[in-house]
Amino acid sequence: MFATASNTKNSLFESLRLPGEMESVLIDRFNAVDARFLKDLKINVGNVLKGQNLTEKEAALLALSVAINEKNAALREALESLATEHGATEAEIQETAACVSLMNANNIFYRFRHFMHKNENYQNMPAGIRMSVMMNPVLGKEFFELMSLAVSAINGCEQCVTSHEASVKSHGGSEARIFDAIRLAAVLKSFVVIL
Repeated sequence: MFATASNTKNSLFESLRLPGEMESVLIDRFNAVDARFLKDLKINVGNVLKGQNLTEKEAALLALSVAINEKNAALREALESLATEHGATEAEIQETAACVSLMNANNIFYRFRHFMHKNENYQNMPAGIRMSVMMNPVLGKEFFELMSLAVSAINGCEQCVTSHEASVKSHGGSEARIFDAIRLAAVLKSFVVIL
């Protein structure tokens, strides 16, 4: 038996640790008409949070990185709670925020360089962006690179995506983990759009 629309919203919000009484104009409108889209979104969110190639903690931290990147405070707070439930430490949560912040700087900088690829002067100038958090991350090098890849994909930086995808693999990450991380980022981004 299919869940009612109200149960769909509640179940979706519960899976992300959002308060059930939270209002969202678009989600509430979908909810009012028992939209198939909301049911699909609930299934998609549930599936990516329980990915085959990511632990629940990794999935929660990746979801948190999307919420931080998209500047959604309510979702950020809820996903911090979910990540903590799955064993994330305060240091890992803070490093997630640091990763997102750093990727936003890098994504803008390296996207500019990519756009200006015919200008050798820009290509040869040092970036001058400190990135010490990347050297020995609390999250582990492979997972930090995986998170960097997911955020860079959301932000549309081809050079960063290519670089971080290669780095994930060089640190032992599989294409299956990469695929799950990108799918998670895509689904959470789609949720934030209507939240």
